Amino acid sequence: MTTNMHRIPARLTRISAAAILSVAGLASVSAAHADVTVGVILSLTGPAASLGKPAENTVRLWPQQIAGQKLKLVILNDNSDPTEAAKQASKLINEEKVDVIVGSSVTPPSIAIMEAAGRSATPLISLGGGNAIVEPQEGPRKWAFKMAAPESLSVEKAVEHMKSHNIKKVGVVAVTTSYGEGFLKAFNTQAQAKGINVVATERIGPQDVSATSQVLKLMAANPDAVYIFSFGTPGATPHLELVKRGYKGTIYQTHGVANADFLRVGGKDVDGAYLAVSPVLVAEQLPDSHPSKKPGVEYVTKYEAKYGAGTRSQFGSTAWTALNWLEATIPVAAKKAAPGTPEFRSAMRDALEGMKEVVSPEGVFNMTPQNHNGLDARGQVMVKIDGGKWKLVQDAK
Repeated sequence: MTTNMHRIPARLTRISAAAILSVAGLASVSAAHADVTVGVILSLTGPAASLGKPAENTVRLWPQQIAGQKLKLVILNDNSDPTEAAKQASKLINEEKVDVIVGSSVTPPSIAIMEAAGRSATPLISLGGGNAIVEPQEGPRKWAFKMAAPESLSVEKAVEHMKSHNIKKVGVVAVTTSYGEGFLKAFNTQAQAKGINVVATERIGPQDVSATSQVLKLMAANPDAVYIFSFGTPGATPHLELVKRGYKGTIYQTHGVANADFLRVGGKDVDGAYLAVSPVLVAEQLPDSHPSKKPGVEYVTKYEAKYGAGTRSQFGSTAWTALNWLEATIPVAAKKAAPGTPEFRSAMRDALEGMKEVVSPEGVFNMTPQNHNGLDARGQVMVKIDGGKWKLVQDAK
């Protein structure tokens, strides 16, 4: 009797343990299918609004779930301001408990978000262009990733084009942000190596409405070409002034102006300009062998069906590439931890760093612990503005 009495609790213990394990398993499955909360910070007002709006439009085209994981989106505006961006990042991290942040539209707010995200061990997918968002790969930058082509890759395309067109003297005007400084540094290095003489360097603020003095100084240096390092509609200010003053040389821009608003503001006066951009801007014109042609055409078709013909933008495409990255990494992270946990955020960071041959309208991405951009030469093509439209330059050199 004593023996049986002792057996009953033991048997009950085994049953209870099995029940506990079963309940725990169900809880684990339930947690694994919890919503993935994505915080999106964009420049919807201020100088970079023409970049932020197409990104917002694109985010609203995202699916409601990825690999069975529901997406919860929280979209906030940073007003193109780093201080506001840091404030919004803190709100997403502390109040919304986001699993990943996407944004901002330009470099300075992205750097502010990177600092907050890195401190809280939250992965960041930046849409901004500057390498300062992810370099050097230490401290909070270990949690940051960005998709826009590095300045050196973009500048290389432009310099090749200059050399092939016998351009020897170049004047530069750079916006007074980390975006402008990053491009200026890359160009000065490559120009010198290729025997191109930088004959004048001028700077302009992102809020400046006039570039008269800068343009007069540039033209006095008699350059064969002028290279403008700016973004959005502010990039049109020095360009239009050059045309107004009768400048006859070649004008180069960066991918920072690759949107319909720049074409609208610039009108016929920006025709003839050259810029290195992501393949999506001329998706239909790409050769069939280009890896970004199919995803680029699919994105452009979807976007322009919703927002109108000719509304495509590189800055909308970056938000679609952010989706491609989430599609590549959420399933990987979800196998290791449940959304809403520090372990899931860490797994997301690791999955982003481990991406290989992820194809998007922006190019093909291969990340490493040392390279949190991962783009190669397939991510840039040379285009010319022709009749208010983007035209692929077949002789990209």
